[in-house]
Amino acid sequence: MRDIQLRFFMSLVSAWLLFLLTMSVFSVLNVDFTLADFFYRLQGSTWAWKDTFLAQGVIHKGGKWLSLLMGIATLILLILSFSFDCLKEYRIPLLYLFSSTLISTLLVATIKHLVSMECPWDLIRYGGVRGFIGLLDIRPPSLPASACFPAGHASAGYAWIALYFFCASVRPRWRWAGLAVGLGLGLAFGFAQQLRGAHFLSHDLWTLMLSWTVSFSLSKVLLVNRVC
Repeated sequence: MRDIQLRFFMSLVSAWLLFLLTMSVFSVLNVDFTLADFFYRLQGSTWAWKDTFLAQGVIHKGGKWLSLLMGIATLILLILSFSFDCLKEYRIPLLYLFSSTLISTLLVATIKHLVSMECPWDLIRYGGVRGFIGLLDIRPPSLPASACFPAGHASAGYAWIALYFFCASVRPRWRWAGLAVGLGLGLAFGFAQQLRGAHFLSHDLWTLMLSWTVSFSLSKVLLVNRVC
């Protein structure tokens, strides 16, 4: 048992060290600004796609509803597992899936309101009125709060990487498909928000890392003897 806990701890620490190193390289190379500059110039030095039907109506608003409906469907199946024997064996995995997606989205939402960072569209560089203040920079007390970090909308997609661990528990052959669903939704939601000027790439990567951490950690608690 102690060996399992040690491997889990080392995996988590190693992943976070690699991630923080990657974010440091991003900062040194100005990857966020390079990509945002490209999207901004591509739209004629404005965020022309900010309020388009596809980006705002379909992917942003529609994506939220899709993730919410997936969560509701998971909750309904979990509740039904207490009444139908055919669903009984899925009870714990369903509990894991619902808990993981809920905790991931709540965690990202909580951090968004605790850590103030501007969206690209807020910055002078992109037609806004504020200067850029990095994650580790001291923020002037007089500056209004801004909830743009990490990427909240992307969490509605990346939270579903928990499908990898869910499928590994109930249908191991489907686990990569489950991962593809979570990554695909997160990438689609995150990319659309970057095109709108709502987030930098690093905001999405932080959301992905937080979602993976929750999914991975919770799988070791609820699916300890089930995940292959």
